Amino acid sequence: MFRSGRTQFIVERPRKALPPLKLQDMSGKDVTLAPKPGHVTLVNLWASWCAACKIDLPTLAGLDRMRRPALDVWTICTDRRDIKSIRRYAEAIAMPRASFADPHAQATNPANADASLFATPAMPITYLIGTTGLIEGYVTGAAEWLSEPGQALLRAYLDQPGA
Repeated sequence: MFRSGRTQFIVERPRKALPPLKLQDMSGKDVTLAPKPGHVTLVNLWASWCAACKIDLPTLAGLDRMRRPALDVWTICTDRRDIKSIRRYAEAIAMPRASFADPHAQATNPANADASLFATPAMPITYLIGTTGLIEGYVTGAAEWLSEPGQALLRAYLDQPGA
């Protein structure tokens, strides 16, 4: 479905719902995020030590700036560093508006992989949450979301009926 250069979309089966995530915004405030019904949500997991993330995050920021109706882009830093260090890194490169840290280890839990909501077989990794709130699949590496194949994948999921 989405194969381009370095990336390929991997469909997840069985699909599972994405529960609300307790994260921290870049100001250090705890927030709880949940996919909006009828929206497609891209959840990108990144780390400051990841070279490919420096390519991926500006691409996701470009996609976010397009302000496509019913498309939400979240980026979550998996580093276990303090929020000030993460924020400094984020300010040095282009980042999507909705950027967060995972100090509560809900998105990824290095001490207990079974407690993680998302697997991280590679970094970066972007999960696509469909209009019904189910995790549809993922792309590892710096995905080319602004390419025609990337846009076609998003259109295919955005055109699906919502919850």
